[in-house]
Amino acid sequence: MSRPTPTRENALTLLKTYNQSESLIKHAFAVEGVMRYMARKYGEDEDVWGVVGLIHDLDYEKFPDQHCKKTEAILNENNWPEDLIRAVVSHGWGICSDVEPVSNMEKVLFAIDELTGLVATSALVRPTRSVMDMKAKSVKKKWKDKRFAAGVDRAIIQKGADMLGVELGDLITDTIMGMREVADAIGLKGDA
Repeated sequence: MSRPTPTRENALTLLKTYNQSESLIKHAFAVEGVMRYMARKYGEDEDVWGVVGLIHDLDYEKFPDQHCKKTEAILNENNWPEDLIRAVVSHGWGICSDVEPVSNMEKVLFAIDELTGLVATSALVRPTRSVMDMKAKSVKKKWKDKRFAAGVDRAIIQKGADMLGVELGDLITDTIMGMREVADAIGLKGDA
């Protein structure tokens, strides 16, 4: 018997059970927004992609040294569907997981997780402090400066774009568009 897809409310409750950090919760909302946007673009179920985005870093605040592994255990305990658990675990591929992203949902999550951080940081140094008026070229300009958002692994983002068969600029544009939909929730509506 297959397990039902959890609701957004279920996912949010679980997220907030394990995470109190405002920045981690905003990151979860950003990734959820982009996953929903991308699901529509790929003709997939945005609720499914959304909950995967929302919950992807479930264990990061309390168990950073067991990232992805602890999430897998927690989601299993909560009867999450296997394909969603696999998708969440695959975003750590090559870092803290050996589960390679295969489905479009997995590849998108892998590609945009780090990218949302770069987009958010780029938005915060803009005069408007917003994603609403941001274009991919301003993120690409920051991309080249390795000291800017130094914690963002650009190689992972590029690898994700390559897996999806999309240009980096297009992936950045899609990420910005998805983040615009949740700009209020992630504090990047700014003055635009």
